[in-house]
Amino acid sequence: MYYHKQQKAAGILFIRALLGTIFFLQGYGKIFTIGLGKLYEMFFSAYELLLPKWALFTTLYFTSYVEMIAGFLLIFGLFKKQAMYLLALDLLLVSIGHGIQEPIWDLQHVFPRAILLAALLLLPQHWDKWKLDKLFKPGHTSDDSKAEG
Repeated sequence: MYYHKQQKAAGILFIRALLGTIFFLQGYGKIFTIGLGKLYEMFFSAYELLLPKWALFTTLYFTSYVEMIAGFLLIFGLFKKQAMYLLALDLLLVSIGHGIQEPIWDLQHVFPRAILLAALLLLPQHWDKWKLDKLFKPGHTSDDSKAEG
């Protein structure tokens, strides 16, 4: 029985760390490797006829920083719920942007992230044993007595 609990915890940790790493590196690359100015010119400037510049810049900064910061938090399981909700909003915004740009667009970048995020949102939260959030939970003990479902 102990092995089964550890296996569930390891599975959640793997999904969380993988998804967090993907998002963190995506955001980091946008901000520090490509640069937000260049990224705006590459992808956002084409929307200037449809949307005001302030909305485009807000979306650019929001998605880039959410991906980097929430991805980092997700890796370690810190503020996990908030990070997952922000990343879900990020994926929706990115999907809308791709859909406006091109009606039939390649899902290869969004779909795997959406599936991993949906798995994290749908799997029982008490399976996620190895996270920093657990250290800040009131009444935290090393023995988790929740039922394994």
